[in-house]
Amino acid sequence: MKTNQDVLSILDFSSKDIRELLAIAKVLKHMEMWGQSPKPLLDKTGILIFKKPSLRTRASFAIGLMQLGANAITFHDFEIQIGKRETPEDAAQVLSRYGDVIIMRTYSQKEIEDIAKSATVPVINALTDLLHPCQVLSDAFTILEAKGKLEGIKVAYLGDGNNVAHSLLNLSSRVPIDLRIAYPVGYAPIDGIVEFAKKAGVSKITLTNDPIEAVNDADVIYTDVWASMGKKEELAERKLQMQPFQINSSLVKYAAPDYVFMHCLPAERSNEVTSDIIDSKHSIVFDQAENRLHMQKAILCYIFQANIEVE
Repeated sequence: MKTNQDVLSILDFSSKDIRELLAIAKVLKHMEMWGQSPKPLLDKTGILIFKKPSLRTRASFAIGLMQLGANAITFHDFEIQIGKRETPEDAAQVLSRYGDVIIMRTYSQKEIEDIAKSATVPVINALTDLLHPCQVLSDAFTILEAKGKLEGIKVAYLGDGNNVAHSLLNLSSRVPIDLRIAYPVGYAPIDGIVEFAKKAGVSKITLTNDPIEAVNDADVIYTDVWASMGKKEELAERKLQMQPFQINSSLVKYAAPDYVFMHCLPAERSNEVTSDIIDSKHSIVFDQAENRLHMQKAILCYIFQANIEVE
């Protein structure tokens, strides 16, 4: 029987849970800065499964586990071949006998949900084509650091209605923000995810095909690559559709004077964002990347109910 919760979506957390995660991440970051990293996960083992390439996600989870005193072992897709050589259900049951948490980065949300149903240890979604919950939780932590608050912050996300956009919508059903998502016709976020966020009634949510409407007076401007992994063959067509949504010096003039720029990386400079923006004083993309480490550690501490004292 599973005793610790899965993290398949931000919706697995309540508003209170998210506030606690943010507080834990803050404490862990400060402790790490002072060389006082606690080791609450001694003798635990995290099993990482990567069916997609990864830099920040793999590094942050593997290093985070080790900093918390746990071991980390990584499998690539060719080694397990889930869905071909092993069924998700069989792989989940075997890995549950070996490790204490399964962290998976894959294409299909259904696949990770199938893993979670059969696993007897917690399963963490490290990215699917549908959702990117750990990324957006660490983004919330980064915005909180940069702006001193989350409530009421105007967040403009421009580009494809992808897994980041979906997780921002999920966040908006838990944390009161002013979320604007701007996208070309045909690239909208999934209707069901949008409707759930709107019905929650927590945040102001605007969907638009006008990038200026989204960016107007925004505190945060956020974008992602125009063609995610598995969709690179569509890049030429997407470039034609997405060009008006590029984050550049002309567009950011409409934002708040002290706006911050965010990107989950890797960036394709000169496509979704120009180098003068990503390298500007407004950019916090590397703070955002660093905070993946602190939030992954916070998530791990939370699901294992580690005793981390917060203010």
